[in-house]
Amino acid sequence: MKQSLLLTISLLTALCGYAQRTIRVAAGDAADLLRAVEEANKLNESATAQRTFILIPNGFYDLGKTVLTRITGNNIALIGQSMEGTIIQNAPDAANEGISKTAVFQNRGTGNYFQDLTLRNALDYYSCGAAGRAVTLHDKGTRTICNRVRLLSFQDTYYSDNEECQHYFQDAEIHGTVDFICGAGDVWFERCRIVTEKRNLDGHGRNVIAAPRTSKTPWGYIFHRCTVANDTSDFEYARGWHTTPHCIWLRTTLLSPEKLSKTRFDYRGMRTVQNDFKEYGTLDAGGHDITPASNVVTFTLKEEQNPVETILSDAEARRYSIKNVFTAWNPVKTLKKAEKKAAKLKRRYL
Repeated sequence: MKQSLLLTISLLTALCGYAQRTIRVAAGDAADLLRAVEEANKLNESATAQRTFILIPNGFYDLGKTVLTRITGNNIALIGQSMEGTIIQNAPDAANEGISKTAVFQNRGTGNYFQDLTLRNALDYYSCGAAGRAVTLHDKGTRTICNRVRLLSFQDTYYSDNEECQHYFQDAEIHGTVDFICGAGDVWFERCRIVTEKRNLDGHGRNVIAAPRTSKTPWGYIFHRCTVANDTSDFEYARGWHTTPHCIWLRTTLLSPEKLSKTRFDYRGMRTVQNDFKEYGTLDAGGHDITPASNVVTFTLKEEQNPVETILSDAEARRYSIKNVFTAWNPVKTLKKAEKKAAKLKRRYL
């Protein structure tokens, strides 16, 4: 009998004082995965629901043209067997490309957790002309954690679409070409690998990693101890989408620093010249500090100009800590707790 949607009582009962709800997906069965998500949504409608774990064995889960699979429940954990081996993919029609139309998953819940899996949007990017917006995780929820999650696409790979959201990434890997980490809210990226792909098939063109539109939160996107690897196209750290975008790069390792634009950030505003774009403690592959002593960028939108010093001082850099950014939430503690439970469940069921 297929093991899909099998609610089991885990060994965590004795440790936690309640039955741990677990759903195991049949290996490589995309339809079973979708049923598991829907079951978890029903189980976890309440904001105070105990965590439900969806265990996803290694395999290729081909969703075909299915888009916007919604995770509406709260405190749901999608746990793959391994980041490289558990691959969930969709392939929207190129004619339907769009930032709000193509995502593999659309999260609408609070406190959801992703671990040890790959989300890939296989829209045919290079046939889309000027745009190829293909999202892997469209996050309209808050307090999402991605732990060892790989997101594969080109444009708009990750989209934080909640003006007041808080999210946390750790040891993740995100690929793309232009604006491939984009959106609102406060999002902390810890030890993540950021990979820029070819903007065009021939390698020409310019990549932009992040496009924040920070409007109601004070911190924006913070990249801490991340590594940037690139293919052949030149790249920039970020450009402003609109409102008052924030994007901070702390102790970043650049594997190909010669590919980084001289201005380091894109000075051409899309809808704003206001921003808080900063850098501190940048290293090359050998661990040498290659941070400029000063890097004043004059951000420009039509006739409006805004000159900004983009290099943080030591004192300014010390402001950026997980404790300061997430004053009422401890994502590291939450991650460790979920990771520990997931490890026990994986040993038993995967």
